[in-house]
Amino acid sequence: MRGVAQIIVALAGACAFSPLAAQAAAPLEAYGKLPAIERVVLSPDGADVAVIATNGEDRQLSIQHLADHKVTHRLLVGQAKVRLIQWAGPEHLIITTSRTGVPENIDVSVHRREYFLAFDYNLTTGKLKQLLTDVTYAMSTLAGMPIVRTVDGKPAVFVPGEYGKEGGELSIYRIDLDRDSSILAQEGFPETRDWLLGSSGAPVAQTTYDDRDHRWTLKLRTSAGWRESRAIEAEHEPPALLGLGKDGHTLLVEEFSDDGYHMHEVARDGTWGPALDLPPNAEPIFDPDRHNWIGVRALVGDESRVVFFDPADQKIWDGVAAAFKGERVSLASWSKDRRKIAVMVDSAEEGPDYAIVDLDSHQATWLGGPYDTLKPEDISAVKPIRFKAVDGLELTGYLTLPRGREPKALPLVVFPHGGPAARDEPGFDWWSQAMASRGYAVLQVNYRGSAGFGWAFMKAGFGQWGRKMQTDLSDGVRWLSGQGVIDPRRVCIVGASYGGYAAMAGPTLDPGVYRCAASYAGVSELRRMIAWSKEQHGRGDERYWERFMGASRPDDPTLIEASPALHVDKLKVPMLLIHGKDDTTVPIEQSIIMANAMKEAGRPVELLVLDSTDHWLTRGETRLAMLKAVTAFLEKNNPPN
Repeated sequence: MRGVAQIIVALAGACAFSPLAAQAAAPLEAYGKLPAIERVVLSPDGADVAVIATNGEDRQLSIQHLADHKVTHRLLVGQAKVRLIQWAGPEHLIITTSRTGVPENIDVSVHRREYFLAFDYNLTTGKLKQLLTDVTYAMSTLAGMPIVRTVDGKPAVFVPGEYGKEGGELSIYRIDLDRDSSILAQEGFPETRDWLLGSSGAPVAQTTYDDRDHRWTLKLRTSAGWRESRAIEAEHEPPALLGLGKDGHTLLVEEFSDDGYHMHEVARDGTWGPALDLPPNAEPIFDPDRHNWIGVRALVGDESRVVFFDPADQKIWDGVAAAFKGERVSLASWSKDRRKIAVMVDSAEEGPDYAIVDLDSHQATWLGGPYDTLKPEDISAVKPIRFKAVDGLELTGYLTLPRGREPKALPLVVFPHGGPAARDEPGFDWWSQAMASRGYAVLQVNYRGSAGFGWAFMKAGFGQWGRKMQTDLSDGVRWLSGQGVIDPRRVCIVGASYGGYAAMAGPTLDPGVYRCAASYAGVSELRRMIAWSKEQHGRGDERYWERFMGASRPDDPTLIEASPALHVDKLKVPMLLIHGKDDTTVPIEQSIIMANAMKEAGRPVELLVLDSTDHWLTRGETRLAMLKAVTAFLEKNNPPN
């Protein structure tokens, strides 16, 4: 990779590396283990950096002093899933974790789910204390992520949690960091769904939602109390509070309309500004000190763009990006004054690494990368591709080519992304790189319905679950075959989540393209999936299913037509099904239904159930077990040589 930690490079130039001799493929562990570094967060004063690193299944928090590169603190986090780390001043770190199950000490019936906990790590005392343990009705679980603000010159932490005996109201607690005790800062209304805090920590806005009449309301805080600013009927997609607006006084709100999602600035008097002209799927960037909106980041085509509203900020970012010329640079964290910036640098030749950029010294410090045991010769080239579907719709995607092989008549793995309202991106992908290291070309298609290409492209996927969203994948196979790059007789399909559904649907709903299929956490029976989702989440997901599946009711025949488990009679190729027992996004019964249907029909199927494994493969042992099982299945049914 880029050498050992703390290598200093000048911002004015790029690193040079000598070509290395070819060698055997890296072991699958190098790709399939948990990332060696998961999170990097700079302290507010820029003096220290907090790093979440992994060692096998265990995670460890380390604090490094940047001036002398000494590690000052270490905390073993264990196997907890670390979702967020935040500095609350220079002496406190707030660590948010999640686990799958049911909160402890609860005497009501609730669904098994992913629930979140917060902890204060006091660097002065070295003690770790769980938050909200003194709030009876909150059950010590978070109802939203912790919020850090500066109040009267001191760091303060605010935590959303339940308050009240009758089912709880979403309220805001302020944490006394000296005692780690909870103080009710703002009690919620019975229908409060979200809060927005000002830069001083005072609540400035909240949203409410009535499940009976689907009425969404934005309420603003005034000197006379809470005033209703806007109320609309939003059965499926209510607007969302994103943060403070550009001047720190307005609010940034995202609202859905007939032509997609748009951001608006809302004045404190309740006046809504026009829909803002931003790239599709733009993510707001907020100042780390004042917490106001200062820019956006978005992936436009294959190009990662960061746009700041202040020309001075833009000039600084452009200089940072130019220092890593030809590489994808993304913002990971920064100090309050924004003079030190942590970035993720993704190199096509060397993969991803973290660096700390010091704007005052004009130097960068390499911290290391998520995949630290991979060498440049272990990373395959990723090429953007563009082709047309059979109906003429222009599609894009990425082709990962195995090293050391001529791009001619290669065996292919089609690797569709999840979502489906998501997208594949250029850059390093551990799963596709692992398969390419075994001799396969890997095709990732941003099929219709993918996010980030505009509302018209997403809308083109509505009603196409298992239909044109599926044939977009096989159109990519045919295009590559026409280019002579792949052998059309040696194609398999592998995917997870919606990609797992597509892997099941390929040989059942679009037969004749694939010689094997492997699914992780895929959906196989759409009627059962919708029924389960409604039981778990109410009606919140209905519009999503209606849009992409094109089903207006649970007994809609389109759900039968698009369910792979109901069409195993068309299946002529072997299939591998893998699912985690702790999956709370797609229940394990979906893979069991498919496996049972295939067994009854006499079709070859393997079912691998992974213990203590969630939808996102956050455990190293089971993530690697999945990768090894998929690779062995591919090599058995579609040998790379």
